[in-house]
Amino acid sequence: MFEDVFRQVLEGRGVRATTPRLAVASYVLRTHDHPSADQVWARARQVAPMISRASVYNTLNLFVKKGLLRELVLSEGRVVYDPNTVRHHHFIDERSGEIHDVPWEALEVKHVDGLKGFDVREYQVVLRGRSKKAARR
Repeated sequence: MFEDVFRQVLEGRGVRATTPRLAVASYVLRTHDHPSADQVWARARQVAPMISRASVYNTLNLFVKKGLLRELVLSEGRVVYDPNTVRHHHFIDERSGEIHDVPWEALEVKHVDGLKGFDVREYQVVLRGRSKKAARR
């Protein structure tokens, strides 16, 4: 059942629905997490044990290119993938490392268009701290 849904999503974006791509899609297109490529590879291998790391990286890059995912560099050397492609910000819990989506309208960023010498294409705010839920534990 899910495979048919993911097949339709992929083909709707002009992506051929191969077994490796469906294995990746079955995880990344329904998670609320922000997984790394290695985390995606570990999950995809549960569905398609023979999938290579290179296939996962290539699939993730294709999904980003086709607008199915956003690639985020939220800290040096840490790339994650976000299936939430609508505009939003992020909060990184310094204790747990969890990444949480923050609604776009929750923050007000002013004067972006007025930055002299820059043509801003997009932006997001990355907040860091500790979630109140984690602090209570």
